[in-house]
Amino acid sequence: MCVGAGFRGRYVGTMSLPHAILTALLEKPSSGLELTRRFDRSIGFFWSATHQQIYRELGKLEQADLIHALAQSPSRGRKREYEVLPAGRAELTAWVGAGQDPKPIRDALLLRLRAAAVVGRDGLEPELERHLLAHRRQLAEYLTIEERDFGAADLGGEDRLRHLVLRAGIGLETFWIEWLTESLAEFRGPDAAAGAHPG
Repeated sequence: MCVGAGFRGRYVGTMSLPHAILTALLEKPSSGLELTRRFDRSIGFFWSATHQQIYRELGKLEQADLIHALAQSPSRGRKREYEVLPAGRAELTAWVGAGQDPKPIRDALLLRLRAAAVVGRDGLEPELERHLLAHRRQLAEYLTIEERDFGAADLGGEDRLRHLVLRAGIGLETFWIEWLTESLAEFRGPDAAAGAHPG
C-alpha cells in the first residue's frame, strides 16, 4: 500500500482538517491538547474544528502513516506528542500546489436578508446589530495579534506569509463591518443611510 494514498486521493484540491493539522504539526510538534489550544488561538480563526474532531483526525493521520507519536520516557499524565512523517509533508505539499476554484459565499444572514424582502424585516435589525458587534470584536482581536506578532519591519518569509493570512481576516472583518453598517442604515431609513459611515 502506498503510504498516505488514501489521503492523497481524498483531500488534495479541497480544504480539510487533516491539512490544517499537518500544517500545525509541521510548525511545531504538539500533543492533541496543545493542538486544540493552538486551533483555538490561531488556525481556528479560518478553519474551525471541535476538539473531538481534531483528536479523531489525529488518529486517522497516524493510521495512514502521515504522522507518528514521538518516543517519550514513560511519565504518568504526559501527553503524546505528534510529528509529521515524510509522507505527511508530501501530502501537504501536493495539496498546497493543487488547483481549487474559489468557493461561493454561503452565509445564512445574506439569505435571511433576501427572505426579509418577502416576509418583512421584523426581528432582523437586532440580529444585524449583534453581527456588527461580533465583527468589531473579531477585528479588534486580529489587529491586536497583528501588532503583537507582526509589528517588526524585518519579518522573515514564513512570517510574511502568515501575516498575509491575518491580513485576509482583517480585510474580511472590515468588509462585514462596512456592509452591516450600511445595512443597518438602510433599515433605519433613507436619512440615516445618507450619513452612514462604518465604525
